[in-house]
Amino acid sequence: MCIQDLIRVQTNATPDAIAITDGARKITYGQLDQRADQLASHLRSLGAKREVPVGLCMRRSSSLVIGALGILRAGAAYVPMDPTSPNHRLGMLLEDSEVRLVVTQRNIAAQVPSGPWRTIQLDENGGFAFQGSPNTVAEDSAAKPENLAYIIFTSGSSGRPKGVQITHANLLNLVGWHNRAFQITAADKATIHASPGFDAAVWELWPYLAAGASVHIVEDELRTSPERLRDWMVASGITISFLPTALAEAMMGLAWPAGTSLRYLLTGADTLRRYPPPGLPFALVNNYGPTECTVVATSGIVPAGAQSEMLPSIGRAIENVKTYVVDENLSRVPDGTSGELVIGGAGVGRGYLNLPELTAQQFVADPFSGMAAARLYRTGDLARVLPDGQIAFLGRKDDQVKIRGYRVELGEITAVLNRHAAVESSVVAASSESSGETRLLAYIVAAPAAALSTIELRDYLGTQLPEYMIPSAFVTIAKLPITANGKVDRAALPKPTPDNMLEDRAFEAPQSEIETWLANFLTSLLKINHVSRDDNFFNLGGHSLMGAQLIAKVQQTFDVELSLRGLFDHPTVREISSEIENLIQAKLNALSDEEARRILESSPSGLQA
Repeated sequence: MCIQDLIRVQTNATPDAIAITDGARKITYGQLDQRADQLASHLRSLGAKREVPVGLCMRRSSSLVIGALGILRAGAAYVPMDPTSPNHRLGMLLEDSEVRLVVTQRNIAAQVPSGPWRTIQLDENGGFAFQGSPNTVAEDSAAKPENLAYIIFTSGSSGRPKGVQITHANLLNLVGWHNRAFQITAADKATIHASPGFDAAVWELWPYLAAGASVHIVEDELRTSPERLRDWMVASGITISFLPTALAEAMMGLAWPAGTSLRYLLTGADTLRRYPPPGLPFALVNNYGPTECTVVATSGIVPAGAQSEMLPSIGRAIENVKTYVVDENLSRVPDGTSGELVIGGAGVGRGYLNLPELTAQQFVADPFSGMAAARLYRTGDLARVLPDGQIAFLGRKDDQVKIRGYRVELGEITAVLNRHAAVESSVVAASSESSGETRLLAYIVAAPAAALSTIELRDYLGTQLPEYMIPSAFVTIAKLPITANGKVDRAALPKPTPDNMLEDRAFEAPQSEIETWLANFLTSLLKINHVSRDDNFFNLGGHSLMGAQLIAKVQQTFDVELSLRGLFDHPTVREISSEIENLIQAKLNALSDEEARRILESSPSGLQA
């Protein structure tokens, strides 16, 4: 059976059990089954079948789950896309995946680029105008384990994303291992936190529906606020959750109430730099795996309270997956020796869509399995085997980096930058901060007589790249340093300074007490030299996770709460400061003079000022 068949078994057993909780909306297994079947019937009438990709451009919602299951029920493969991606990038993904059908939501259908594809628009409940009754999948169109389940696009060094093809057999191995390893039952409640185009979303969904558990969609306002997310997870009775590494580290540092239902906090996609403190009421599980190997290849519980100079390991290979540390000739190196981590076994995907040369380069014959058709995936990651058999992750062989859990090929950003008329040449480098966060720096050689502007460059990149791929700083240089073999000498690139960083306007000093406080905090948070009162938080290199840190600091200092949505709408120092002042004033206006005085006297120093 494939994943959609396993879900059918659960539906037949418990049709009234809750499958999806999306805010106030709850979808039972029976409703999920009916709406997915209805969509599948319609898709098959339009040509969906085995090995046919169908686009899925939706926000995280119950409709997303119905859309994905409906595509699989039709026998086709789904291609998830984040509707917040730039229109140009969405168009590239649709073209490269050669879809002719795109399932989307009625309220965001206008964001789907036009092209030789037809859109099917679901409403907020996952339904749509359809004449006729659902019918079961014909035997000749039902997917089999060897057929394609989904295609997810990752960053590509050529300047275009590349589509990774994963089969039902690959997916079933992930689901089976997960449900056995974490003892998943119908009583479990899991979260959906990841963006739709991120492969972690696959892991957050299918194992739980296959087990008859319920999945709970995290609201946008909670996703980047550790305290509010914790409170929601406790109140909702969440028992297992995947969170990206930076957020998981923040969650570990919070106080958790007695009786917390959470059993496992899963993390991955970035380097874990902390061990969980003693007394945490749940287990922290660190996971590693490239998209090409079906989300997770290695996994391990991180010991609480461990005192070690080494970073936490990435665990051991999961069921039916093999890992080896090898040299350039694919010969195994002795345990404890650094080498490239390669992956074999049931998780290794089919390869890259319409990229046979790259597939042959990265997916190579497996000399260790003894099976003629077996392949290894060359990760490009450096690792070594520890004395206890666990694997230590050591970094990359190339210039690929992880930005907030997303895999980024620096060459893709460079390729887009070099197409700008004002740029003669460029290179993008990654800078690791002491906090463990990675910043992107763009080094720009201006075209003759060209006037460079960070606002213009950011706006240009924003039309073609997702937000996490936009550099936090732009450095101007006369020419790129080149090594003897003709490559850019990254070690010779200068550090950003006030003299070489590209600025858009003259510095205007903060004026009010709050503007001064905010500017000082942002220079520390963003690792920059100064902040002008009209500088844009996001143009300075801020992002949603940093926005959550800013919101938390404002709450701690002034006892008022900014919203992340408000930060996006009013992102300059002047505007943020004004909003803080308005919130303080509104709070005080609701009180009598005596109450206001009493609160001020016992409040944080920032609010007193």
